[in-house]
Amino acid sequence: MTLHDNIQTPAPDQQAETAGAVPTVTVAVVYHSLHGHTRVLAEHLVHGARSVPGAEVHAVEIRPEAITAGRWRDDEVMALLERSDAIVFGAPTLMGSLSAVFKAFLEAAFTPWTTQAWKDKLAGGFTNSASQSGDKLVALEQLAVFAAQMSMQWIGVGDLPGNNWSGGARNDVNRLGSWLGLMSQSNADQGPEHAGSLGDRITAERYGARIAQLTQRWVNAVPYDTPRLSEHDARALSVALTRRDEADDPAHSMQPA
Repeated sequence: MTLHDNIQTPAPDQQAETAGAVPTVTVAVVYHSLHGHTRVLAEHLVHGARSVPGAEVHAVEIRPEAITAGRWRDDEVMALLERSDAIVFGAPTLMGSLSAVFKAFLEAAFTPWTTQAWKDKLAGGFTNSASQSGDKLVALEQLAVFAAQMSMQWIGVGDLPGNNWSGGARNDVNRLGSWLGLMSQSNADQGPEHAGSLGDRITAERYGARIAQLTQRWVNAVPYDTPRLSEHDARALSVALTRRDEADDPAHSMQPA
């Protein structure tokens, strides 16, 4: 199965309480992960999105088994995306481009493209590579252009850059200074348990929450107060992350703003 939802969700009583309080929106996080690093990023993005009341969030992994003779197909996944209000796309950056498996999935979207079935759905994107740059911007541009061709509305990262001053560190929020989409860097000689940095994972959670909140605003006109951090506040947030014990589970360490 390429459709999975094994990422932690709120308790049933909490879900029932929030479900009755606000209307629901459906967010799909669709990704390919070669060695598991991009999957970790997706999991934290899903966690952040699920912190927003009324957000029904699905994690969808694009796997090579669904590709036959170079063509990707999974009717169950496409049906989910058809009814989703927002779709977030993610894949590793390999040789300065999106992974081939994820490109096969994007090409399969030609069918909904012909009917503009995804028109005005919200969209976002994320990527991971081993190098600090790795030309990840090219991968995000590919995703943004794809979303534009699908007539979707793109959402970028809303955090100021980190690690760009003398007191900066690897654990800063948005430490790679990316706004088009979420960027993460994982060391090539370490497994997914060390994927990205603590700051990368927290940035993913904040981005997921931002997308879910804006989806509520876009679909259901739910009031949305734009959170704004000054440069001082953003740096203070990153410093607080650097001082934290990285042995703690980052999924429960900080709630996205």
